[in-house]
This record gives sequence, structure tokens and C-alpha cells, in this order.
Amino acid sequence: MSLLVKICGLSTRETLDVALQSGADMVGFVFFPPSPRHLSLEVARELGRHARGRAVKVALTVDADDATFGNIIDALQPDILQVHGKETTARLRDIKQKFGLPVMKALAVETPADLVALSGYAAVADRILFDAHPPKDATRPGGLGATFDWHVLEKLDLKLPFMVSGGLSAGNVAKAIRVTGAGGVDVSSGVESMPGVKDPEMIRAFIRAARDAEPASPLPVYGEMSDRSCDPGEGEPPQSHLSPNSRQEPLTPTLSPQGQGEGAETARQRDQKK
Repeated sequence: MSLLVKICGLSTRETLDVALQSGADMVGFVFFPPSPRHLSLEVARELGRHARGRAVKVALTVDADDATFGNIIDALQPDILQVHGKETTARLRDIKQKFGLPVMKALAVETPADLVALSGYAAVADRILFDAHPPKDATRPGGLGATFDWHVLEKLDLKLPFMVSGGLSAGNVAKAIRVTGAGGVDVSSGVESMPGVKDPEMIRAFIRAARDAEPASPLPVYGEMSDRSCDPGEGEPPQSHLSPNSRQEPLTPTLSPQGQGEGAETARQRDQKK
């Protein structure tokens, strides 16, 4: 499986193009007014059309209500929802049932004690994103450029695919991949010249550094630190990940070796009806 690289907080056509052309697997769009990366629905609609079929579109929200989700999904047509607030496992289950899209839950990590809630979220979420704890006076839960001790994840035994975020940059992403064994990395502030302003060359440099850090042999499936090779309840053999540099047709790329998730399939069906 190839490493997944996500560029989050994109807000302009220019920087989205740079991320796509540089081989980003996932592109993230923020819908949270306190963030300098917050998008209007009009801009999201335009960027979503531009990214369709070229990368996995991720909608980032923080404790959003159903109406907000509905508006975001209508505008962006995301392939996966990233929830970055204090959402409970019950809320995650409710979101998945109501909107028919896979959900990635962000968990703030500082010490091993922060992993206590992981098993509950892992039973519901489709993917986990480990991020750094925000400062107590922070107005938003992520995108603050803070790192955490990656060794907390070093012996993680998780069946679910997971990604690492928090203070990543071209200079430290290789170490983050090596220490955590994560199947994906997510960057936002680490490719910005100032909060909310993405730098094209920093985006290119980050993606190059992440690709250069990929081990010669495949990463453990889904970025696991265990020998399990399939999601619970799935009996299909792993399939090869669709590389961003070898796409033959404009289909939404797979999120995991198991093939397209329910949300990606739903997005394709919506596209075909247009």
C-alpha cells in the first residue's frame, strides 16, 4: 500500500492545483468559521468540482449539526467527512447513518492516556487521525503547527487505517512516518507562509519528502502496527492502492486497499446522475 498524503485547508484554485499536480491523495477543505482556512459554500462548490475524480475530497468540520453537514455535502460532494471536535461515538454513528459517507475521527494525543477513548471511536469510524492537543486558550482544535510525541503511537495495535497530523513539515515528516508506521500523513500549517495562506513550493516539498520517506517494502496494511490485513468483517483480499501518478480514468481514488468505501461510491453515483 502506498502512503496517503493529505493536504488540508486548501482554499484557492491555485494551491489546489499544486496539491493535485504534485500527487496529493487527499485534499481537505475546512468548514469552521474560527479557522483562517474556513471556506464559503460557494468556493467549496467550485473547488470540489475542480478536484472531482483527481483526489479524495475531505470535508473537515468541528461539532457540526445536521444542517451544516447537509449544506457542505451539497456544495462540496466530499468523499469522506473529517470530524475534529468533541463528537461522541454515538454522534459518529448518527452522521454515518444520516449521510452515507465514511467518517474520519480526529483524536488529540499527548500521552498514552489519550488513547483510552480510541477503541470506542475505532468501532465506529472508518479512519482515525491523530493530532496534537491544542493549547488551552486555542480557538480551534487543529491546524496550529503543534506536534506531539509520536512514540505514543509506536506500539499501537489498531485494525483501522490511521493518519498522523500536527506540526508536520517537509523537515520532519519522514521521522513521523518512521516512528508511527502511519499509513498516511496530513499537513496544513506546515505548508503555509502565514496562517491560512498555502505556499505552493512548501506543498511540493512536503509531498516530495513524504514520498521519499516511503519504505521500500509496503507499510503495514492501513498503517497498522499489527499483522492484521483486513478490516473486521471484510473477507476480500487487499487490492492495490490507486497511485496518484498512475490513474487511468477519472474515478475517485480508493481510501484503502479494500477498495472504494460507501461514501466514495455514493459520490460516484451522484456524479453520474449529473
